[in-house]
Amino acid sequence: MLYWLSWQIILLPLFKMIRRLFSTLITDYPPVGEFLPAASTNPSQSAQNGSANNGGVTTFRSPHLESLNWLHTVSPCFPVSGDRIEIIYEPSAFYNTLVSKCSVAKRRIMLASLYLGIGSKETQLVNAIHDNMKQNLQLKVDVLLDFTRGTRGEKNSQTTLMPLLRESDNFRLSLYHTPVLRGLTKKLAPPRWNELLGIQHMKLYLVDDTVIISGANLSNDYFTNRQDRYVMIEDAKLADFYADFLNKVQEFSLKVNRNGEACLHENWNMLPYKSAQVDFAGEARERIRSYFKGVLERQRSVCEEDTVSDTWIFPLIEMGQLGIHHDSLATKHLLSGCLKDSKLKLATGYFNLTETYMDTLTKDCQAECNILMAHPNANGFLGAKGPAGGIPAAYSLIARKFYEKLKQSGQDHRVSLFEYERPGWTYHAKGLWYYLPDSSLPNVTLIGSSNFGERSVNRDLEAQICVVTTNGGLQRKLQSEFENILQHSTTAEAELTARPVPRWVRAVVGLFRNFF
Repeated sequence: MLYWLSWQIILLPLFKMIRRLFSTLITDYPPVGEFLPAASTNPSQSAQNGSANNGGVTTFRSPHLESLNWLHTVSPCFPVSGDRIEIIYEPSAFYNTLVSKCSVAKRRIMLASLYLGIGSKETQLVNAIHDNMKQNLQLKVDVLLDFTRGTRGEKNSQTTLMPLLRESDNFRLSLYHTPVLRGLTKKLAPPRWNELLGIQHMKLYLVDDTVIISGANLSNDYFTNRQDRYVMIEDAKLADFYADFLNKVQEFSLKVNRNGEACLHENWNMLPYKSAQVDFAGEARERIRSYFKGVLERQRSVCEEDTVSDTWIFPLIEMGQLGIHHDSLATKHLLSGCLKDSKLKLATGYFNLTETYMDTLTKDCQAECNILMAHPNANGFLGAKGPAGGIPAAYSLIARKFYEKLKQSGQDHRVSLFEYERPGWTYHAKGLWYYLPDSSLPNVTLIGSSNFGERSVNRDLEAQICVVTTNGGLQRKLQSEFENILQHSTTAEAELTARPVPRWVRAVVGLFRNFF
């Protein structure tokens, strides 16, 4: 007991001091305005008014999808054939697909990720791109990574890509630098710690007219034994949308020149760490908002004229530090609008759901819910040095408190918790599968980079898509995807309740919950 008290006396002031350093030196987030029109505050209202065109508002033609009509008001819609969508189940298949696609790309390759690893598999991917560029002088390649993660260490993502950058004008490397990392915080926060403040976390991979949306980074673990999700879509309009979107993000990111220096994009005049944070965030937000708004209006007429598609894709983004809350509002609306007798499967690599999401699942969601998360043995932070080594225990503690909240609310019969554990593997899959009443297969899925946590909503750049489908083949693939993950999972309630959590973790998790 005395040993614990002595450590508590030492650690608590230290953690509080570190948190104070981050919080007091950071300018407040920019004010949040309307990004795109908000959905109806009453999700059931959409179900009552469903039609092909409801007072100028685009809706689904199928009465079965009426409760989802609100999606057309909050995001651009891209109607496609479900036969043009493939679900990739394994990391090795994801890697092989990337290499093969990049090897034969004709016009463009655009890769957006947190970072690019420096191992042999990553080198093989870079070499495939490099060889293709030598043979095809028309090929343009853009890579968008996070500044802090992409430059960490002497050998890093940037150094790995510099040969391509020096050799060709058709290769562009952009590094997103959060406007929050500035002043004394930028000078004093060491590597890894500076990533707590905000990162580029989107995972979007474009090759010509192929779009791969995932939660996986470009590194060895994600190519071998780290379970994630990956959806590949063949559609020129969607690919063009994401290409133009990434170009917009590159404008307010730093451009790396041939000397390895990070400088301003030619269409931008504010350094993220020197200009006023509210000015930087406001201008970046307006450029993204204006782009989305234009696409939303254009795609509305496309959807109204379409009569053959069986699948609809709604791009969602979240850039909390820029005042953009889009994905989180749509996700909350989807959760709160789950109908009675429906089913919901939700997955997250890191169980740190926002209070809003937990309240919505507990109080408003009517679906029978299964929530899948990583067992501590499958958590990527297991065995990490320093305070990061306590993160798996912190996630377990948050999950336990959520389970206790469910019991207190009398909802534990409706919501079940599962943990993924597979020998030699870690878990990083996230998203959801939604089954409308009387449906044995998923009608909706969310897939992308968001973990539905505090970071995803308030700190990082995130991108995911909402896919609505009546295509039986695609629905069966989505069902197989979930079953493939679930087969390595077990119910978690009993173990969560009994699992020990270090006292120091219990003492500090509340202080740092918004940072992991």
